[in-house]
Amino acid sequence: MPQICYDLRFPAFSRNHNEYDLLIYVANWPKPRRNPWRTLLQARAIENLAYVAGVNRVGVDGSGLAYSGDSLLVDFMGERLIDQVPDQAFVETFTLDARALNDFRERFPAWMDADAFDLKL
Repeated sequence: MPQICYDLRFPAFSRNHNEYDLLIYVANWPKPRRNPWRTLLQARAIENLAYVAGVNRVGVDGSGLAYSGDSLLVDFMGERLIDQVPDQAFVETFTLDARALNDFRERFPAWMDADAFDLKL
């Protein structure tokens, strides 16, 4: 489920009714708001019972706005699987465990209790 950075603040845009296993946010999230970025990535993983990858830029843009990176990979329990130091670009690979995700969803099917609604965009 691909998303962009601002979507992270609106959980309804990523509501998972057991339709996806990985939510990906590609972002330009500024350094002064790095704590909400990291916290909301974990929240989206927990509430959607899915892995979440947040990919954010690093450095300073042409307008002088700084970006700390803080790209993360979070599991369905909110645990950070990949979490590098801020302000440094990196490349890392990780193998997601579909069996662990599905087993957890079977033991804790919280997605079934979500209220039914349709986003009309």
